[in-house]
Amino acid sequence: MSPLPRQALASAFLRRKARWKPLEYGFWILALGAAFALPSQQLLLSEIAILALFAMSLDLIVGYAGILSLGHAAFFGVGAYAAGLLSLHLTAEPLTGLILSGAIAGLLGLATSYLVLRGSDLTKLMTTFGVSMLISEAANQAAWLTGGADGLSGILIDPIAGLFEFDLFGQTGYLYCLTVLFAALVIARRIVHAPFGLSLKAIKRNSRRAAMLGISPNRRIVVIYTLSAVYAGFAGALLTQTTSFVSPDVLAFHRSADVLLVLVLGGVGYLYGGVIGAVIFTVLRAWLSVVTPQYWMFWIGLVLVALVLVGRDRINPARLTAWVRTKTGRAAPSAAPLAKEEA
Repeated sequence: MSPLPRQALASAFLRRKARWKPLEYGFWILALGAAFALPSQQLLLSEIAILALFAMSLDLIVGYAGILSLGHAAFFGVGAYAAGLLSLHLTAEPLTGLILSGAIAGLLGLATSYLVLRGSDLTKLMTTFGVSMLISEAANQAAWLTGGADGLSGILIDPIAGLFEFDLFGQTGYLYCLTVLFAALVIARRIVHAPFGLSLKAIKRNSRRAAMLGISPNRRIVVIYTLSAVYAGFAGALLTQTTSFVSPDVLAFHRSADVLLVLVLGGVGYLYGGVIGAVIFTVLRAWLSVVTPQYWMFWIGLVLVALVLVGRDRINPARLTAWVRTKTGRAAPSAAPLAKEEA
């Protein structure tokens, strides 16, 4: 087969993968409708949207590039502090603060990306954890800038585009966070379904083989790591802008641990995994903290253990459908014709 047909097949494959599915449209319609159907839960919905964006940023490096991180809160916290400081000393315009905060977090990601180019997974894990500890301690000691343990308060955010003012009920904040999350997902979707995204998957599977095929692993890892930091910075900035407060808690280790847990709950390696995981984690935490305030982490841990023991592939919708058909006496359609067609 000549190169041209192969290129055409590859382009057709990427276009097919990039098409929006009906479930995706349904998800975003429900997310938008929640702003009007759940007026008393706007703050919780904003928290879900921010956590979803944070989890998506981590999934870009874990799920697509295979870079494990225990210090992703460093970029989240830098974005949060940047938004607060920009509002206090430069501009309170939210969109400008959001973009600048993401850029500052991206610069930190670019500067630290070279630390994860070599070494084993354990080395990368501890390197990212060390960077997060350094940033956290620096923020705690620089009280003249960050407010130290007391954090930054008195942050005022102007209305979005001069029209939409942040309200106490959080509806404007939720719609703002949801819009940013949607825009970030659209961009990330184009990236992971492009040749660049396929090259990341090749690097994740076997970086040496990818290098032999002419793919530059280091350059692509630097790019995706920086983009991931930008997204995490956006999430941190959204938290500051919607709450008008930022403290050293945004750099705490539990932030990195929670977002990893969110990815495990939702699934690694597809963008909606972080979004679904954020919904599950936040709703479970809100409900369990009311039912059993002292032991809510026990039940979330139990869900996580059950998920690992059962295995995600066993709760896949396709496998569940096949199981139901088997139990009801209706055999699943044979995969032979499909296999022949793909061959």
